[in-house]
Amino acid sequence: MYNLELDKAVHEIEQNHAKRVLIQLADGLKPRAREIQEYLAEKTKANILIWGGSCFGACDIPLEAKNLGVDLVIQWGHCL
Repeated sequence: MYNLELDKAVHEIEQNHAKRVLIQLADGLKPRAREIQEYLAEKTKANILIWGGSCFGACDIPLEAKNLGVDLVIQWGHCL
């Protein structure tokens, strides 16, 4: 149904040598969070964290991410 471009996410994780990654999903994609987390972890061996809070667009980056010690935040939202 959605093309989440997970291979692009894998590339970004590898290119940034990220070991701890936070994924942020729009509400409609949250049911697939575990599937996305497992795929990215398997392909990259990074520790993938799921942000459970809100996501209202590209400018809605969780400020608390800095307290989690993440190397990279990857956000998925809805496009028109």
